[in-house]
Amino acid sequence: MIDGFGRGVPGASDDTRRALMDLVMAATVRIHGPAYGYAPEGPGGGFLGSGFFIAPSWVLTCAHVAMGGEGRDVTVVYELGPGSGETSVKGSVVAALPEPPRGAAGAAPFGPAGGWPAPDLALVRLRRPVEHACVYVTERPAAFFGGGQVVYSGWTEVGGRLKRLYGQCSVQGTVGGWADPDEQMRLGGDVLPPGVSGGPTVDLTRGEVVGVLKSQLVGGMGGTSIGIERLRLLPVPPEMAASESDDDYQAVFHAHDRYHADRHTNGVGTGRTWADVQSGLGAGADRALSPQQRVMLLGRLAELPPPVSTHSLLDLLGRLPGVHSVDRYPAPRSWRDGLGALYENRRGEAALELVLRYCMSVIAAERPYVTPSTAVAEEALWNWVKWIAEERLPRDFRNEITRLRAAARHRTDRAQRRAWPAYGERRVDGEGPFVLLELEPRGWERDSYDWRIGVARHTGEVLPVREDSRGTPGQELPARLAAPLTEAFRRCDEPDNPAVLQVAVVQALLGLDVDRWQLLPGGPPLGTVRPVVVRPSDREPPYSEDEARERRARWNRTWSVAMRAEILDCEDGLRVPVPTEEDLRALAYEAVPVLCRFGDRPDAETAAGLTRMALGGFHLALLRRGADRPDPVCADFHRRAADTLAGAGTAGQLPRTVQELRRGVREGRTEMYWSDGVALYYDDPHHPLPGSGQLLEAP
Repeated sequence: MIDGFGRGVPGASDDTRRALMDLVMAATVRIHGPAYGYAPEGPGGGFLGSGFFIAPSWVLTCAHVAMGGEGRDVTVVYELGPGSGETSVKGSVVAALPEPPRGAAGAAPFGPAGGWPAPDLALVRLRRPVEHACVYVTERPAAFFGGGQVVYSGWTEVGGRLKRLYGQCSVQGTVGGWADPDEQMRLGGDVLPPGVSGGPTVDLTRGEVVGVLKSQLVGGMGGTSIGIERLRLLPVPPEMAASESDDDYQAVFHAHDRYHADRHTNGVGTGRTWADVQSGLGAGADRALSPQQRVMLLGRLAELPPPVSTHSLLDLLGRLPGVHSVDRYPAPRSWRDGLGALYENRRGEAALELVLRYCMSVIAAERPYVTPSTAVAEEALWNWVKWIAEERLPRDFRNEITRLRAAARHRTDRAQRRAWPAYGERRVDGEGPFVLLELEPRGWERDSYDWRIGVARHTGEVLPVREDSRGTPGQELPARLAAPLTEAFRRCDEPDNPAVLQVAVVQALLGLDVDRWQLLPGGPPLGTVRPVVVRPSDREPPYSEDEARERRARWNRTWSVAMRAEILDCEDGLRVPVPTEEDLRALAYEAVPVLCRFGDRPDAETAAGLTRMALGGFHLALLRRGADRPDPVCADFHRRAADTLAGAGTAGQLPRTVQELRRGVREGRTEMYWSDGVALYYDDPHHPLPGSGQLLEAP
């Protein structure tokens, strides 16, 4: 793919390509079991596979390599250059993607070596500091790599000895789609020998690592490589980070970018840096920045605290003029990722202006934390922006960014930064984004579902994350939806403020207990870590203008005044029919229906009552799932439901109130046991479900 930032030019010298391979091989390591150096077994000494230094004291490899020994301890062996001799250092696997089931060790839970599910990546942290080289990692997804040739590096056993090697492959396509967590790059043209899994895959034109070798093709040439951007799937800390080390992803790439910026500006070294080699390859042709300028910019961005969240970064990018298609899978989560997301949006001088506007947004952005050096880092980035603008851009643009810098100086505290967006117009008031899961039963297949997951914004737009129309058995839904739901949550969550999950199902399935799903084996129920609500996906009959106005007024009333409970189907411990539509319309607008006898799957009488409730204009209700209880339990439920609705205040607080109840039940708080099984019916008329096919369109 050719873009405004260039794909490089042909004709790079053999000397430059050799220099590139020297840099790659200097950073390539081999992974051994923890006993290496003490009681090695055979010529390989517990050799597990290859890996590479991605940042000082950090090694990236495949999970099936790093977890193929005993536990999470490994030994990293490397050579800085020809004749330098081997160095070994102990390390620990701090993250694996995906993590094995709790209590399991090694590759056994996922099958034989190479059978670890994608993305099959692992981060190893060294236990002591050592001098070593690091690769340069691309800042944008491998999906934008346009094909052609890649080189790889790794270790393998030859004649009873372990030797380092490299080779060249052609990119022949992908396995999986653009939103598929199992997507891999298909490589051909060379035999990938045993042991090279975990080694780097390098774009020969750009001179940057784009992937990690995963597997070899059995009985053929080539294999597969995992895109380096899959590291964005590393777990996000549940609370706002207080330091760089709180988030492994940010810690690794900040260290990576500072390393390359420092090496490039070091006046003592005489060797060619990655930026020098990339320049020799012609990687800066038609780009907004030369490789040298890019490495310096990334180094300055790495001195700043990271974005508060993926959602805040996407919001920042979306407010830049002319930016589109930044919600790619996986979504960006660091300043370097945001820079990479700009590469497909503009060309020529406009591309450089876009980069500098982005930098101004970064300077003005809210911080998750502030260190003594943050102000210095902001000033350094501003000086770089000013220098580039004075060299290459017209006066009007220079005046614009000077005004932005002056405005940013007056918004230095966190509260002001939250109130003002980093670039452009003020933030639109309203609800934040939420995750929408649509489950559609396949009528001809019992307990089988098609599904769609999207991110819904306050504008009413729903951006797709993942969909599947092949039918998923009900018992497999939690495991099948875990990865796309996690990605969707990351695009919406703010620190200490997890996004709401709205589950849209047909009326007969409103009792589906999605709030009890566990996205990780042994993990907490979904409804205890974030608000989970249900809404009907059945098509409603058309309403008259007066009816539609009344329905909106009823919903808006629950958002502005204190709610009060209205028990509709239970009286003195006995089940009663839900009132008629006319009687329901006569209820106060702040009334919230409570269906005490809803059950798990509504029978004909309950379904009819639910329909009358919806036609009566109600978009909000508490549904009590589970089997019928004795009369005294009903009375207690009625009292506590009324107190809870009154205590929650308005409808906007109710989803999180129900989440707190679910968390309390899990924690054994007896005063909350009454709420066990409660579901929140939440059919927001201001965010209607998308029309047919809307979630099928790419963002």
